[in-house]
Amino acid sequence: MMEWNWRHYGIGDIMKNQRRSYSRNDGTRMLSAQIPVDVNKPVTTKSLLTINWLFICSLLFAVILNGAAVAANSDQSEFPGRATYPEVKTIALEALFKNLDNVVVVDVRSAFEFNTLHINNATHISISSDDFIDNIYKLRSSTDKDIVFYCNGKTCMKSYKAAVKCAKASIKGTLAYDAGIMDWAKTYPKHTTLLDKILNDSKLLISKENFKKHLLDPDTFADKVADGKAIVLDVRDRFQRDGLSLFPGRERRAYLDQTKKLDRYIKRAKQQGRALMVYDAAGKQVRWLQYYLEYKRVPTYFFMEGGARAFFGEMTDSFFKPQSK
Repeated sequence: MMEWNWRHYGIGDIMKNQRRSYSRNDGTRMLSAQIPVDVNKPVTTKSLLTINWLFICSLLFAVILNGAAVAANSDQSEFPGRATYPEVKTIALEALFKNLDNVVVVDVRSAFEFNTLHINNATHISISSDDFIDNIYKLRSSTDKDIVFYCNGKTCMKSYKAAVKCAKASIKGTLAYDAGIMDWAKTYPKHTTLLDKILNDSKLLISKENFKKHLLDPDTFADKVADGKAIVLDVRDRFQRDGLSLFPGRERRAYLDQTKKLDRYIKRAKQQGRALMVYDAAGKQVRWLQYYLEYKRVPTYFFMEGGARAFFGEMTDSFFKPQSK
């Protein structure tokens, strides 16, 4: 009967205190950097090389597995919706561009967001509309191509939700392009429409730095409103307001889709030399309104950072904050 012994070879000496086990095909356990050797046979150069190659291969395999795990974690952090909606098939930025002629692209955001910036030739079907599924049924009956939904960006869940709604309605062949419109516009400006014109140059997109210059925290925003010198606009939609006004008697209301009404207040602000103070529900819709204000050349305007949600949050924090004696 052959006798077996455990010996270290090559860089195995360095890893005497860092041994990790793995399983053999026959179900027994072995230690990495350790190979069973027949003590009655001399160790040759060829056997040493074989042992070292086996060890190197095992290390490479471990690195590949670790890299795959890191990539998966990175993917989930960059696209949080993929973990929330694992059943939704997604398509990457470059893949969508290469397959534009083979898919139908659907923008599921609001009409105002779509009219501000969208992928060329995209169909607009808002996920918030009551007839969303009916419209997708009609679209599906007119084409056998895959339907690709998209929205604002990597943290926007609307594209995933659209795909889930379709799955529940037994509508097949849907995907989510979850990198969003901004990544698309930056990468493919010639295939992007900004305010009814081809973008062409991504430099025309408003930077985050420019946007932040027009943000005021809720307290500072409220102080400027109290001065009575600005025109205050609440652009929340009817489902977001819940009948609550932040500045009763001082603010005006205009939905983002009410262009004529917005134009009236913009004209008044410019003629009277007054600042335009705008807030929405969570500080996100105003990001798209800025394009319109810049297009209209409004000289002075500010947005409430975080919107009404942040305003009420600060009120709650102040209420529960212990008062100093």
